[in-house]
Amino acid sequence: MSAAVGLALLLAGGAVAQQQSIIVQSTTSTANSGLYDHLLPIFEEATGIRVDVVAVGTGQAIRNARNCDGDVLLVHATGSEEAFVEAGFGTGRTDLMYNDFVIVGPEADPAGVGGMTDVEAALSKIAAASALFASRGDDSGTHKKEMSLWSDAGVDPTAASGTWYRETGSGMGATLNAGIGMGAYVMTDRATWISFENRQDYTVAVEGDETMFNQYGVIPVNPERCPSVNADAARTFADWLVSDEGQEAIAEYEVSGQQLFFPNAPTN
Repeated sequence: MSAAVGLALLLAGGAVAQQQSIIVQSTTSTANSGLYDHLLPIFEEATGIRVDVVAVGTGQAIRNARNCDGDVLLVHATGSEEAFVEAGFGTGRTDLMYNDFVIVGPEADPAGVGGMTDVEAALSKIAAASALFASRGDDSGTHKKEMSLWSDAGVDPTAASGTWYRETGSGMGATLNAGIGMGAYVMTDRATWISFENRQDYTVAVEGDETMFNQYGVIPVNPERCPSVNADAARTFADWLVSDEGQEAIAEYEVSGQQLFFPNAPTN
């Protein structure tokens, strides 16, 4: 190796070492929908900060952040997020964006819920008909919301676990694939459904209930609890997401001509 080449490699290595990076513990829907593929190049170009995303269910993302395995938390279970901050693991939570949940089902519609806008009534009909329903069953934000809706409907579906109620223990895409394979209804966030390609004869059966609102929040991890956190870069990322530029970038992201997420960070 020549001295010139060696010097070039040394300088390149120094540049790489100096580049800041952060880890975002994230819900799967933001990753599976392609949102990060759209957002992160814009952010990195503006700041020089590289963002690595760990996409898991919300419950697991929160546990990972509690274990100091990340710099920023971006999930969709407001109550659990607020508890995370109250316990001192986050410096503060900010609303970021929203979409909604829907229930998708096969063309045969065995429970007769197609076109319903009352999710409690729809879930009651599914349970009464013992129609197959595939749940993530993984403590994700979607699963937490699903269980809350079953409770509001006065139904404990876990009592029927393994019969008409099937828990996959998997992410949203895998649960949709499993549910479609068995002809079951599935509750999903709309962004994942719009991006999902293996729909077969499935369509949205239940939508439009205000209780199916799906709020996302962003939380920098607290360096007082996690000294290894890259606090400055984490704050830069969180601030950019809720800035006019970040919010505009979120609003611009579309799949098949449909907007997937709707920014709603509070304005100053």
